[in-house]
Amino acid sequence: MKKTPLNRIHHESGARMVEFGGWEMPVQYAGVIAEHLNVRRAAGLFDVSHMGEIEVAGPQAFDFLQQATINDLAALVDGQVQYNALCYADGGVVDDLTLYRFDRQRFMLCVNAANTDKDFSWLRKLLAESPFSDLVLTDRSPEFAQLALQGPKAAQILARLTDLELAAVNTYWFAEGQVAGVEMIVSRTGYTGEDGFELYLPARAAETVWRQLLQAGAADGLAPAGLGARDTLRLEKGYALYGHELSADILPLEARLGWISKLDKGDFVGRQALLAAQAQGLKRNLIGLRLTGPGVPREGYPVLQDGREVGYVTSGTMSPSLRQGIALALVDRAAASGSVFEIAIRRRSVVAEKVKLPFV
Repeated sequence: MKKTPLNRIHHESGARMVEFGGWEMPVQYAGVIAEHLNVRRAAGLFDVSHMGEIEVAGPQAFDFLQQATINDLAALVDGQVQYNALCYADGGVVDDLTLYRFDRQRFMLCVNAANTDKDFSWLRKLLAESPFSDLVLTDRSPEFAQLALQGPKAAQILARLTDLELAAVNTYWFAEGQVAGVEMIVSRTGYTGEDGFELYLPARAAETVWRQLLQAGAADGLAPAGLGARDTLRLEKGYALYGHELSADILPLEARLGWISKLDKGDFVGRQALLAAQAQGLKRNLIGLRLTGPGVPREGYPVLQDGREVGYVTSGTMSPSLRQGIALALVDRAAASGSVFEIAIRRRSVVAEKVKLPFV
């Protein structure tokens, strides 16, 4: 397994380590529920150095990415971040990502850990087939560590270690400057639904910055958090996770990502398939379900309506905030308009009501 620059610290801290996307990662420290609630109430620090960073640079960078991705890059200005995705020609999702615009000739894509090599190969394939020759694609993932400082107290903690004017860095914007004396990218983004920052810094400085952040935030309750809490936090907000709500077999339109599928921006990879699916009517929809009885819904559990199987759970958990079972489910379009379902949990069916997302 690959290891992040903070692997030694995680082991020293007694974290429970697991394999995730080919990486050895901390799933929890004090416990998933405690870490989850601490992020909602104070702040948590995540090691997300397994994520990939791909740079696209050159005079035609904007034009190439405008055709390679499904969102509209024309909506971006320098210093802004955009949630986006890569699609195959048939409309299936290669990966979802965040796209950073430094200027019209330089962008960075932050991609999912398990997909980094696949995404890089896909972009190289698209470039080879395109008329854009004056471009350089670089997988910069080995250079970076990435830390996510998340929670309502994140800004006041980070402010103690930087001269950057954090109030001027709005959500989905970024700045470049020093934190704890280290030059880095400070992005007001995250995967928890709380205020927070994702820090892209040199891998060699990861241990120093990690320790200084925890020390600076100790009085505010800052504590490390693992992938377990990261998953329950994103699920409470209804955020998609590749391999669950998104895949080569799931269209972004089916996964509630029509808002980033800019079918009117001009041609892009997958556009014709998405237009056809929209014209014919989607076959499936992603919905939120909340159990009305005891039980924990898990990925792959069947979803029933009037005794008939109509879909399956893509992600599910016991919500630490609600203390109820919650799930995202991909169901037949005809069934999606209903309000009451059942989730088959082992040998019994538990009633689940459809709820408007986010759950929290």
